[in-house]
Amino acid sequence: MIENEEKDQNNKNEVSSDDTCPICEGQGCQCSSKDTENEPSVNDNKQDEENNLDTEDDNLIKEIENLKDEKIRLLAEMENLRKRFEREKVETIKFGSINLARDILSPADNLERALNALPEKEEYPQNIKNLIDGLKMVLKEFKNILERHGVKKIEAIDKKFDHNFHQAMMEIEKEDVDEGTVVQEVQSGYTMHERLLRAAMVGVSKKPNNNTNDDKNDKINNDEIEKSED
Repeated sequence: MIENEEKDQNNKNEVSSDDTCPICEGQGCQCSSKDTENEPSVNDNKQDEENNLDTEDDNLIKEIENLKDEKIRLLAEMENLRKRFEREKVETIKFGSINLARDILSPADNLERALNALPEKEEYPQNIKNLIDGLKMVLKEFKNILERHGVKKIEAIDKKFDHNFHQAMMEIEKEDVDEGTVVQEVQSGYTMHERLLRAAMVGVSKKPNNNTNDDKNDKINNDEIEKSED
């Protein structure tokens, strides 16, 4: 009897140690196999993790490329700003006093007109001559100061009329001069560092009108005809 009980106990241990389904009691059951098939394998998990890592790497690479492009564009914009600021700084230094230079040209014009209005052949007392020489020296020094600061006089006489530097005030008939040539300067013009400071007011030549000569010839011919009729 004791042997039978030991056998029954061994059989129970064997049954409990078996992984068979408790429903079909191991009679060709497929339940356990289906569960194992549905569970993801270790290799599948590794493959998914590798795919996720590859996707993250691609995203990081794209983000790095975008950051590089933004950095390059930012550096280019900063370089353009630096060049523009440098150019504006130079122009400010060169043309910062352009309004002052334009305003002080008027006294120089008046002084030059006064000296040109003096008769050259007239004899003056010595003190008047000294005064005239002093005024000429002042005018010369004034022009030298302007040139040191980039202000130069526009040469207009006998030059072809240029609307960029000349302002036509009148037309003067000249037979021996090409049409459109500056033959008279009413007011001097100046430039400052090659930029127009004040246009020169000039008189421009033109060809004489031949209508007056034709009228004279017609009048002479008419007079001769009337005489012949008489």
